[in-house]
Amino acid sequence: MTATFPARRIRLAQEAPRPFGAMARLEAAIELDDRLRELVRVRASQINGCAFCIDMHWKDARAAGEREERLYSLAAWRESPLYGDRERAALELCEAITSVADSHVPDDVWDRAAACFDRDELAQLVFAITAINAWNRLVISARTEPGHYQPPVRDAAGASR
Repeated sequence: MTATFPARRIRLAQEAPRPFGAMARLEAAIELDDRLRELVRVRASQINGCAFCIDMHWKDARAAGEREERLYSLAAWRESPLYGDRERAALELCEAITSVADSHVPDDVWDRAAACFDRDELAQLVFAITAINAWNRLVISARTEPGHYQPPVRDAAGASR
């Protein structure tokens, strides 16, 4: 995210560049499959009601090759046959961590995720979920406006340029 996005309250990247940069570096350090990462980002943003992040990560998911029907079914992933076991475990963990005050991440949710991901992947997933929840809180507080973000251009191999 850059300082070029309009915000009704405050442009955090301009007013607090060091912590903003630290958040960006945290995000860049997370190693997780792009499509899974974007599903988690969109789902957490839906739960938190972060319009800017829904817009951003929907576009990023599409740029990473995610299908439109999987994105618009995301809020009802439990009822949809479009998601595999790993995605279901990740989305369930995402919902539990995003709503941590309600559930404190139940053991059965954690165990299902641990059965689908090795320990490194699980740790990366926890950081990805935590990072998007932090971004949601920052962007909502700043009232950053949706609709201005454009995903980076990807090369033929799918890497951002």
